[in-house]
Amino acid sequence: MSADRRWRALLVDDEPPARQTLRLLLSRERDFEIVGECGHAAEAIDAVLSDRPDVMFLDVRMPGMDGFEVLKRVPAEAMPAIVFVTAYDKYAPQAFEQHAIEYLLKPFTDERFADVVEHVRDRLRERRFAALAERMPAALAESASRREARALLVRDGTRTHVIPHDDIVWIEAEDYYAAIHAQGRRILARESLRTLAKTLDPGGFVRVHRSAIVNTRWVKSMEPLASGDQRLLLSDGTTLRVSRTHRAALLKLLTDRG
Repeated sequence: MSADRRWRALLVDDEPPARQTLRLLLSRERDFEIVGECGHAAEAIDAVLSDRPDVMFLDVRMPGMDGFEVLKRVPAEAMPAIVFVTAYDKYAPQAFEQHAIEYLLKPFTDERFADVVEHVRDRLRERRFAALAERMPAALAESASRREARALLVRDGTRTHVIPHDDIVWIEAEDYYAAIHAQGRRILARESLRTLAKTLDPGGFVRVHRSAIVNTRWVKSMEPLASGDQRLLLSDGTTLRVSRTHRAALLKLLTDRG
């Protein structure tokens, strides 16, 4: 996500004090902006269609039409990420069947709200990256090709390998060495990942777990695992695990590239 990108949030709850609480807590998050507040379901549907929020904090029980009915009436192409907010835990199974990304049970603490927002932030970055990869693969490749050509110099005895950054797919730690995978070549460098990372383009390379660095121009797709980690597929067929510790940095770099 670029520095000036802010996630657009819609607050939907028939109780003004509940909306006030959400407004107060969300105002502390510098990368979110509230684009609307609604006190009933029909108004929420109109707001989603007109304002196109990225995320909707949605009450379940409201007069006339509940939160689940709202989702039935919003077209798939306009559907924001959903965080259900309710005082009743019995709706949780149905909420996740409706693909909600979080379930915020009232009353909640500031800490719980912050955890929810962090999860929402990660999921929005994932959605943005997936949309960019689907709509603009050629544009992303062209953007990558315009970057200043840079190279990694790796000494192997009396020989020095010159490896263009764009050729490097990923790098893995291997005992006291680092194995550089560069479009079919595998070159051992007597360097640590930490040392190599300092010489790589920070706008293209990122660590995905303690033993691997990837070049984001070679990322093909990413999908969540039950453990909370992510599975990363690279263009050469390599699959890597993205740890939760490094997920946010990877998603930020991927979305920044778009």
